[in-house]
Amino acid sequence: MKFLSHTQGETIGLGERVGKTLRGGEVVALYGDLGAGKTTFVHGLANGLGIKKRILSPTFIIVRHYDIKNNTAKVLYHIDLYRLEKIQEIGSLGLKDLMHNKSNIVIIEWPERLANLLPQERIDIHFKYLREIIMKKYG
Repeated sequence: MKFLSHTQGETIGLGERVGKTLRGGEVVALYGDLGAGKTTFVHGLANGLGIKKRILSPTFIIVRHYDIKNNTAKVLYHIDLYRLEKIQEIGSLGLKDLMHNKSNIVIIEWPERLANLLPQERIDIHFKYLREIIMKKYG
């Protein structure tokens, strides 16, 4: 399935729709370049789960968690692996335990850094920033 978002609001709306379908135990892997809309999507996903707290990028602290109410899932973990340089650093984060707990929903930005540590059962979402392509075609 492909979706084209023209605005930040549309990306948030798409995230909300996905968030409303999640019940716990899901790992969502978000692929895409910087500025492609991954964190914006997570804002919407959190809204869809009923999380009212402001969603902040975990780029510098790697993992943020948010309590979920009114869902079978209890915690949303938002993980950003952009700053990790070595696969050895990942082991100390306890990601395996987070990803295998059915009461968690785990969202991972830059999941390619996990390599084969990603679970087979997951939701992969790819983001592509199309501005340059559109400008070349129409500009």
